[in-house]
Amino acid sequence: MAIIITGAAGFIGAHVARQLLAHGHHVVGLDNLNDYYDVQLKRDRLADIAHPNFVFHQVDFADPHALNDALRTVEIDTIVHLGAQAGVRYSLINPTAYAQSNLVGHLNLLELARLRGVRQMVYASSSSVYGNAQTLPLRVSDRVDHPISLYAATKKANELMSESYAHLYRIPLTGLRFFTVYGRWGRPDMAMWIFAEKILSGQPITVYNQGQMRRDFTHIDDVVAGIVAAIHRPVVDDGLEKSGGSMAPHRILNLGNHQAEELTRVISLIESACGRRAEVDYQPLQPGDVLETFADIRASTADLGFAPTTPIDVGIPDFVAWLRAYRGL
Repeated sequence: MAIIITGAAGFIGAHVARQLLAHGHHVVGLDNLNDYYDVQLKRDRLADIAHPNFVFHQVDFADPHALNDALRTVEIDTIVHLGAQAGVRYSLINPTAYAQSNLVGHLNLLELARLRGVRQMVYASSSSVYGNAQTLPLRVSDRVDHPISLYAATKKANELMSESYAHLYRIPLTGLRFFTVYGRWGRPDMAMWIFAEKILSGQPITVYNQGQMRRDFTHIDDVVAGIVAAIHRPVVDDGLEKSGGSMAPHRILNLGNHQAEELTRVISLIESACGRRAEVDYQPLQPGDVLETFADIRASTADLGFAPTTPIDVGIPDFVAWLRAYRGL
């Protein structure tokens, strides 16, 4: 029996695959290796997780025929659906990519789970669904009806589709709302990577809203621990209310560091790790950007034993050291 990971060449997916392989699982990875960012980075991640129990298929899970062909002979235990068209700002430029990957793709994975009778499916949601919420910390019981980006809207739609499948077909489903994940093998379109690489290269960094934003930065090791815990502790169809309010076997959980960090402090830590000061180009707040995220993780702690252990004071120097080595900076 295998665990399927979509987005296996992605930042989080590659880390989860590596951890599951270390635990003795058979893993089948799916990724279309699109060029939203450097494809070589994705190939390097795959090379880093090479293992006898790992099989990779380059396939677009938004294509149901290609998806079914790739997995036709695989006995599936669990689906870990982490693949998606990522990025808030890019959703303003190429919205159809989000409809295809995030909406059609998610539906295809739900159908796969239904038709193949999988034990459970764990899928990636996002803190973006909270929009510019006024009450902090952000709780899974909060209303999330006002997304301020198309990306966020697709992630909320994923949660709604999952709720209907859990209700109709009793598929155990866990949706994980990730909060600004960073760390080794990260994404070059995210602020942490952009800032560090530009500071190391002596280039100016662009900071929006005078840096007056706060984010719950969550280290990759903590996020992976939460995902693996969700796999090992499936939601139970017991008729009781789940985290997020469902009476079906469908729960929603936050995976965050439970700490809202000032962006200016994050930049300062990156500067210290790089050994040089940043030249800053201040710009107005961008459409779709939220001002603050801060995860309430009590439900995740209760359900999964989730307890993040990596503060940014440790995680940022670790990431910068990895980036120096990877980029040769």
